[in-house]
Amino acid sequence: MSVLGFVLVIIVLALLYDFLNGANDSANAIATVIATKALTPLNALALASFFNVAGAFAFTEVAKTIGKGIVPPGSLTTNIFLVVLISGLIGAITWTYICTTLGIPISVTHSLVGAILGAGIVAGGMGIINWTVLNNKVFLAIALGPFAGFIAGAVLFSLISWLLYLFFKKTPSTKTEGIFKKLQIISASFMAFSHGMNDTQNAMGVITVALLIGGFIPTFYVPWWVKLTCGSVMAMGTLLMGWKVIRTMGWRLTKLEPKHGFSAETGAGIAVVGMSLAGMPVSTTHVIGSAVIGGSFFQSLQRIRWSEVGKMFTAWVITIPIAAAIGGTAYWVLRFVL
Repeated sequence: MSVLGFVLVIIVLALLYDFLNGANDSANAIATVIATKALTPLNALALASFFNVAGAFAFTEVAKTIGKGIVPPGSLTTNIFLVVLISGLIGAITWTYICTTLGIPISVTHSLVGAILGAGIVAGGMGIINWTVLNNKVFLAIALGPFAGFIAGAVLFSLISWLLYLFFKKTPSTKTEGIFKKLQIISASFMAFSHGMNDTQNAMGVITVALLIGGFIPTFYVPWWVKLTCGSVMAMGTLLMGWKVIRTMGWRLTKLEPKHGFSAETGAGIAVVGMSLAGMPVSTTHVIGSAVIGGSFFQSLQRIRWSEVGKMFTAWVITIPIAAAIGGTAYWVLRFVL
């Protein structure tokens, strides 16, 4: 296959991956605002789509980490490197599709990281992997993401509860609920923007490094059409396949009220923006899921459905190794075919 053929296959697979990213990860950004009925599903989708694309245009540091930070482009020949990218996309697509159809929120980002890692190891051994980037950006984000989301959600909800008691204790609950529904529109927009700064970058990074290796762009920069296409395809994924994950995040983890949703979205958005600025591909699933739990944790443990938390936690733990195994297997097969 020619280099152009490899690049075209990568673009198609990257957009399919991006579609599934929208069905799983992007659904997280609007799950709480739908669950509390602050917005209708279609309005929430339109909001998320706009701010996801805005976030993608605003910042591309995570795209660099994904595209050339795990397996450096110069560590393999052009064709082998492109096959590694194809194998990584196949691994991420396979695992994400399985979890999305089951309604399990996972880290789609870490699916891609794991699959590229597995394919890279099979292709060139442990030595070609950029372990410094993995340790300082990816693995550190895995550790910090859930912790940051939980703390942010818990602190914001505690602060909001205190302010409500101090200043609005005589205000009818229906009125304060209406206020927080309006505030949730702002917090959901912020969460979607932060998602665009991070998760939307995954497919963009892979497409951009393929264009670079193929000689179609002179330096690593994300073309505007890549940003726009990836943002649009992700929105379609949320619309057509995101509802199972939305139900899990919005209704099954815990009983949500508008003040919980506002706390979770705002806290998660702050955490994701901070990590995006550092070029760390964090899982928005980890962060928003932990923020949702944190917002209910200190109010009542009985509000949390621990069986759903357990399923989600298990999926988080096994995502990278399973995706790595699928990605490595895909490369082992493809090297005889391509």
